[in-house]
Amino acid sequence: MARKKQEAEKKKKVNTDGVVGLVGSTTEQAITETLEINYMPYAMSVIVSRAIPEIDGFKPSHRKLLYTMYKMGLLKKDRVKSANIVGQTMQLNPHGDAAIYETMVRLAKGNETLLHPFVDSKGNFGKVYSRDMAYAASRYTEAKLDSICEELFRDIDSDTVDMVDNYDSTLKEPALLPTTFPNVLVSANQGIAVGMASNICSFNLKEVCDTAIALMKNPDHDILETLPGPDFSTGAELLFDEATTREIYSTGRGSFKLRAKWRYVKEGNLIEITEIPYSTATEVIMDKVAELIKAGKIKEIADMRDETDLGGLKLTIDLKRGADPEKLMQRLFRLTPLQDSFPCNFNILIAGMPKVMGVGEILEEWTAWRTDCVKRRLFFQIGKKEERLHLLKGLERILLDIDKAIAVIRETEQDSEVIPNLMIEFGIDEIQANYVAEIKLRNINKEYILKQTKAINQLEDEIEELQGILNSSKKLKNVIIKELQQVSEKYGKPRKTEIVYEVAETVVEDETEQIPDYPVTVFVSREGYLKKITAQSLRMSGEQKFKEGDSLAFSRESTNRGEILVFTNKFQCYKSRLSDFDDGKASQLGDYLPQKLGFEADEKVLQVILTVDYQGMLLFFFENGKAAKVPMNAYETKTNRRKLTGAYSDKSPVVKILALTEDQQMAVYSTDGRAAIFSTAQLLPKTTRNTQGVAVLTLKKKATLLDAVILEESGITNHSRYRTKTIPSAGAVLKPEDSPDKQTAFDI
Repeated sequence: MARKKQEAEKKKKVNTDGVVGLVGSTTEQAITETLEINYMPYAMSVIVSRAIPEIDGFKPSHRKLLYTMYKMGLLKKDRVKSANIVGQTMQLNPHGDAAIYETMVRLAKGNETLLHPFVDSKGNFGKVYSRDMAYAASRYTEAKLDSICEELFRDIDSDTVDMVDNYDSTLKEPALLPTTFPNVLVSANQGIAVGMASNICSFNLKEVCDTAIALMKNPDHDILETLPGPDFSTGAELLFDEATTREIYSTGRGSFKLRAKWRYVKEGNLIEITEIPYSTATEVIMDKVAELIKAGKIKEIADMRDETDLGGLKLTIDLKRGADPEKLMQRLFRLTPLQDSFPCNFNILIAGMPKVMGVGEILEEWTAWRTDCVKRRLFFQIGKKEERLHLLKGLERILLDIDKAIAVIRETEQDSEVIPNLMIEFGIDEIQANYVAEIKLRNINKEYILKQTKAINQLEDEIEELQGILNSSKKLKNVIIKELQQVSEKYGKPRKTEIVYEVAETVVEDETEQIPDYPVTVFVSREGYLKKITAQSLRMSGEQKFKEGDSLAFSRESTNRGEILVFTNKFQCYKSRLSDFDDGKASQLGDYLPQKLGFEADEKVLQVILTVDYQGMLLFFFENGKAAKVPMNAYETKTNRRKLTGAYSDKSPVVKILALTEDQQMAVYSTDGRAAIFSTAQLLPKTTRNTQGVAVLTLKKKATLLDAVILEESGITNHSRYRTKTIPSAGAVLKPEDSPDKQTAFDI
């Protein structure tokens, strides 16, 4: 019994919730409780400590790296190996060397991500405009802090920001960097957290400083006057839209349109693209252009290559003879990322809480935060000066009677009693007495005494001046404004992104207008082969060739710009242009539609409809006796979608699909030998493609709708016998002389 009891005890285990249970057992827990206990802390950590920038414009990873470099003295020293920097940053950032180095790459001058890089780099740091250019390993590159970092760390040792423990509480690091300019708007920043994201575009430093100053002087200042739009490190052109810009400035959400810069070189008949939108890459553009050339949508390009070198980005397009460069670029802007959008989501952490703000509100928050930094600096400076003043006032008392001080010290027998005796004789405190006792003998002269007395007056004036600034909101603003003006003057640069205020409304050719237009005849076989034959080839051809066991389903005249709708047994419709099919001959089998259009397994053709302008209607007849009337334009799409799901109702098998240009008299037949005639005008058109329609035949048990044909093609002679004024109708028993010669395009 004792042994069994011991074995039972060994099988027990205390789980993380403090519940005692057997090894391998589980305890029930509500999913909401699991999310709250396990997921929410992770989500908040990602939001607050990783992905969303704060008011200084940095994420924690940026701040830790830059502060480490600052403590290494890299603001003044020469560059050191990046691997050295990465290694030392791990004292503050525990996320691994790869993540730290990737952060450095983004901040580096060589990568060109930022308008004002914070890391002065040497070596290959990749390029922001290249997807495939890999940066060199950290052991091969070197780095130091760029001179603009002086504005990040100015007065950081004057208690301007809070210092917090690092992850193992062995070092202190700044919670924020006391940036003297609104870096949050100057440096582009992107982050994806849990349930939210941030995407902040970069603005020109000089324009941001001017705007911040203007808002401090006049809160009703129109931001658009001093901040016309974002400025990106990759340059390009900004297509200005006042309404959109004002909305982004107001709400912090929206998107700016960017367009590549290009020039036409007449000598070589080529186009050179020298700047591209910030949101794309050269490889993405070239892949898209190659795709368009392969699809036959762009025919004016002979060759395209990437000629980017140390001189900067350059994509070169060789043109074919006669190509219009202006029209080509307009089409490329429309079809490729050479014209792209930068989506804005100005989500910033304010006091530890994420908040989406407009530009004005961001600058207001930055000004309030910067004011607090300046106040803390003033408090620190006043404190230091008051400490110095306190010491000098103690010294002043003694220097007025230096002989008495010397006598006190000489007559004191024990060293430990020197300080107390000085305190008693001159009425000073211990700090002052200690300071006096440490004065060198050589300093007891008239010049030194006068100099120290004068310093007291100077310190009092300085403290009074600092107190005056501290107690005046206007003077505090003037301090910040002066610093902004200095930063703007020292580091301001001309805009890289050119603003295009008037975008030329170039008429862009529609894709269909680029397709040659000529008459063709389309032949479709019962097994789903399609041949497109020109009029000239048709006149010269002989008998149409089909696969063994196959035959012609129908033929129609159309144009090369026409489109086809292919309905399948999987309730889908595949769309294609006739221009996508090669011109064929009667002696060829043609293109097999399931293969050409990419059918799914076991998917078969039910009907093929030809159209040029999507005018008219489609009629769907189902076994359950219902019919649906859908306008043809319900299948027209603005985008070049090739596959439409839910093309017709799946409630009952479809029997017939017809295309009509106008309402017609129809004859419908049932499997129990009955027929009815009705007008399609009795059917109300439905814009929903998968509509079930309305009943046109009242069917007896086990009977189904068999066929539907246009009355003129039905062979019925006695129309009045089968005609009905209302639907649904039971119809009339079909007489032998009215029996149709049933022929359908496809066996369905």
